[in-house]
Amino acid sequence: MPRSVNSVASRARRKKILKRTRGYFGRNKNVWTVAKNRWEKGQQYAFRDRRAKKRSFRGLWIQRINAGVRPLGLSYSQFMGLVHKAGVEINRKTLADLAMNNPEAFKAIVMAVK
Repeated sequence: MPRSVNSVASRARRKKILKRTRGYFGRNKNVWTVAKNRWEKGQQYAFRDRRAKKRSFRGLWIQRINAGVRPLGLSYSQFMGLVHKAGVEINRKTLADLAMNNPEAFKAIVMAVK
């Protein structure tokens, strides 16, 4: 009996990967084995960087809060210590947004915890 190969399904699988690698440079977009490896590596980077993004944004928020409290005579660590001691339940993302876009409200929070 001849060997049955489901060429429809295997071609569809290849087309799916090649469609996802459109826009890649050189052989990465049109040579099946290279494109498959490149796409898989891209998925690894995406998984890793979804976590790294959280770390980098937290660092950005800390820098913005620090820049906001320095003119008011505090450092970031002093300010956060006062915030926790005062029992203010506001996260760094919100504090950074206030420091950047609404300095009056941020100054009011700083004066409240001082």
